[in-house]
Amino acid sequence: MKPIVFFITLFLSLSSCTQVQKRTVDDFNFDWKFIKSDLQNAENTSFDDATWQDIRLPHDWSILGGYQKDKGASSTGFTEGGIGWYRKTFTVPSSDKDREIWIEFDGVYCNSTVFINGKKLGFRPSGYSSFSYALSEHINFGEENVIAVKVDHSNFVDSRWYTGSGIYRDVRLVKTSKTHIPQWGVQIETPKVSDKEATVRVKTSIKAVSNSTSVKVSLMDENQQVVAESEAKALTGDVVDQKLQVLQPKRWDIDKPHLYTAKLQVFDNGQLVDETEERFGIRDFEFDSKKGFFLNGKNVKIKGVNLHHDVGAVGAAAVRDHWVFRLKKLKSVGVNAIRMAHNPHSPLLMDLCDEMGFLVMNEAFDEWYVPKAKMLTCLGGQKAPIDISEGYPEVFREWAERDLKDLIRRDYNHPSVIMWSIGNEIEWTFPAYSQTYAKLQKGIREYEDTPTFDTTVIKPVFEKITGGVDSLSIIAHQLSKWVKEEDTTRPTVCGSVRPSIAFASGYADAVDILGLNYREIDYDAAHEAFPNKMMLGSENWVAYSEWKAVQERDFIPGIFVWTGFAYLGEAGLWPRKGLNISMFDFAGFKNPRGHFFECLWKEDPKVYMVTTPASESEFSYTKKGGWKFDIQLKEKPVWAELRLWEWYKVNEHWNYKAGEEIVVQTYTNCEEAELFLNGKSLGKQSLADFKEADNIIKWLVPYQKGELKVLGYNKGKKVEEYVLHTVGKVAKIEVSSDQTQMRANQYDVAHITVKMFDKNGFEIKNSTEEVKFHVSEELDLLGVDNGSEMNVSPHTTDHVKSHKGRALAMVRAKDKVGSGKVYVSVGELRSDVVVVELK
Repeated sequence: MKPIVFFITLFLSLSSCTQVQKRTVDDFNFDWKFIKSDLQNAENTSFDDATWQDIRLPHDWSILGGYQKDKGASSTGFTEGGIGWYRKTFTVPSSDKDREIWIEFDGVYCNSTVFINGKKLGFRPSGYSSFSYALSEHINFGEENVIAVKVDHSNFVDSRWYTGSGIYRDVRLVKTSKTHIPQWGVQIETPKVSDKEATVRVKTSIKAVSNSTSVKVSLMDENQQVVAESEAKALTGDVVDQKLQVLQPKRWDIDKPHLYTAKLQVFDNGQLVDETEERFGIRDFEFDSKKGFFLNGKNVKIKGVNLHHDVGAVGAAAVRDHWVFRLKKLKSVGVNAIRMAHNPHSPLLMDLCDEMGFLVMNEAFDEWYVPKAKMLTCLGGQKAPIDISEGYPEVFREWAERDLKDLIRRDYNHPSVIMWSIGNEIEWTFPAYSQTYAKLQKGIREYEDTPTFDTTVIKPVFEKITGGVDSLSIIAHQLSKWVKEEDTTRPTVCGSVRPSIAFASGYADAVDILGLNYREIDYDAAHEAFPNKMMLGSENWVAYSEWKAVQERDFIPGIFVWTGFAYLGEAGLWPRKGLNISMFDFAGFKNPRGHFFECLWKEDPKVYMVTTPASESEFSYTKKGGWKFDIQLKEKPVWAELRLWEWYKVNEHWNYKAGEEIVVQTYTNCEEAELFLNGKSLGKQSLADFKEADNIIKWLVPYQKGELKVLGYNKGKKVEEYVLHTVGKVAKIEVSSDQTQMRANQYDVAHITVKMFDKNGFEIKNSTEEVKFHVSEELDLLGVDNGSEMNVSPHTTDHVKSHKGRALAMVRAKDKVGSGKVYVSVGELRSDVVVVELK
């Protein structure tokens, strides 16, 4: 019996040695070392990093360094760039020698060079692209290894807005068998969709295929129930192409964003060697040049916003909960679409757009090989010198194809993505477009008058200026060709600022959809001249006129207003660190224009009210002439037209001098509104009377201390009201959290909101108080903010001055269960304690 036992034992032992380990994905965000310095030989394993800072990812050194008037620039939010180094020491067991191992970076800003054990893996100039490097042949198995990343953001004014600096997105370590599905190796389409049945096409790339390799695809619904399966053999050098049928599919939609999961299993000789999952949605959509946009056969108006990638107090270093907080805010005012302005955004954000039901314009570039102007002091002010502003345009010709195709491969399976944008406002960097416009359109005012769209008139002038060669159009056609090489299921688009010239030059022909930036005045003329061309509002003022133009035209499917949230950069003069020309401010508090657009984009009855002293208001009233509006443009050196992007000069309080004339504006979607001052009616007015102008009901009211109330009526019945009170000093602090519980995972984030009230319980919206946050040891205080674009105080502290009586803190869970507690003090006043349970 002994020999038999020996051979059985030997067989089992050998079998366990050759057992293939399935895929593992390790969180690689923790235990990094960082220094902001340009060092030599920091990539070497022997380099001493003991004095470096211990950090975790995501990490943005620009926001952590604070706002600095003399070391930063207005374009990038008055923050520092520079050179930084990251190092991480890790071990890989000897048992992983036969596995394929790679490292994935979701985004590093910018000019990153990655090393392992002193060996250079590669260089990536784009700060927005996701990328990976193979590690297997460089790893010392069973010993310590060092990943080092050099980040060169010396040219800190390389963008028109805040970028952040460093490894500001997630990093992962992936281990698979030699036969495996590579990064972005799965593409899922739904070419045929009906209520009865949907065809799901799954294309899978396999590395190290043998004659006995096969791929099994299992499609699962939201309850993890298998709804379809298919298995196919993999052939060397081929993509495994499988079509599955799903009966009675639940479609992905903006209201009910149903998601399915494709589980992909790779077998070799009948043995499972790799397994991964991809989420996708079953949906179909269509753009019609005359009728607009259709999702699952239903005509849908796109109510979109543009978003930059910074999230206030933590800069570019956003985690999932930061985006959940913001997307919920956008959803609350009726937003259903996002333009990723003007570069690839985080995979985290893309996932959430799928989950929460947002349509996405996915954008690759703001600049091609010709740079746009970057500013030192303010928008329209002193330009930044080349030695600190050179950026992506310098490497565009070399990297554009790879960066564009990587974006498409990465985001291919997101049902939220409905178009690929190849560029934003590129015409500004090609002088022939502006020169042609100026020569033909004498007397035409920018943003106010419609130019000619007659190509027989435009083309000869344009060709004379260009000599018959337009490199912009050539590049646009090449970019669109690269898109189609990766994806023929979605249209291409661009954001155009010279559409009349674009049609004549051939630029408009390069894309399936021509996006018009701030060219609502051109819609009719462009459509009349080119009725078969699909067009949309790719960038628009957050203004009533923009939405009115869409409502009145079926052929314009919707707009993307600028912007959903306030963003850093593109501002100045100091201390204006960014632009609050948005629906929500930096801290996530709803701006007046957010209330206004909620009235336009949602059907739930709403009234809201803002006030302005008549002496300061751009609105004036006379009995004879009625209401008039006179915009007050900016004074130099600030770009005067910036005022077109800003909202009306309004306050959200009722505290003025006795008898002072006050312009009261009411935003509503109700048929009528009635204003009361201390119980006395000041009249009822119809919204219809203001629709042609600005959709804002207005009154001129002599100020009296007390209560100002507006009632909204539909069909003569009161359906909603809003009240402002004259308020006194702060007597009470109210603190709330968007999370009542979090996972003790060192990632989950709660947003702690502070509001102030007087002794009568009326909310105060005109006070500036020193707010101090007290956070228990179970939580990390990530940052504080007040929402103001003029707030240049450090975020990495426990106190902030309130703005409009409000403040915000972001707190993050640690790794222990328990109860996290937060309270706030203002002087001697103290709020109740907010408790967040850590599970």
